[in-house]
Amino acid sequence: QVQLVESGGGVVQAGGSLRLSCVASAGTVREIAMGWFRQTPGEERKFVAAIAWNGGTTDYSDSVKGRFTISRDDAKNTVYLQMNSLKPEDTAVYYCARSNQLFTIATEVGEYEYWGQGTQVTVSS
Repeated sequence: QVQLVESGGGVVQAGGSLRLSCVASAGTVREIAMGWFRQTPGEERKFVAAIAWNGGTTDYSDSVKGRFTISRDDAKNTVYLQMNSLKPEDTAVYYCARSNQLFTIATEVGEYEYWGQGTQVTVSS
């Protein structure tokens, strides 16, 4: 069983920064493709960022490219999402996910097998 726990969410003013963390409290994220998604009420969960199993490749949605950075520290069994220049439209619940181990990198919801409980990010204008 894999359990992912996100932290680092909160309320921040537009233009500010937050760093989200995702640690595996059970199981592992080592050498497995990981991703971050976000969801607002009434909307589908949407891709934000992904990192390959070896950290060698990253991918971002167009809406966050250049502002967000995904990284991983396999020694700490942790994945991060650094969010800079935050905008009110970034307000959402952010979810960390571990992909099916078949994927080098994954950007679709269906390619992910395990999900955290989510952490709220609120950006005020």
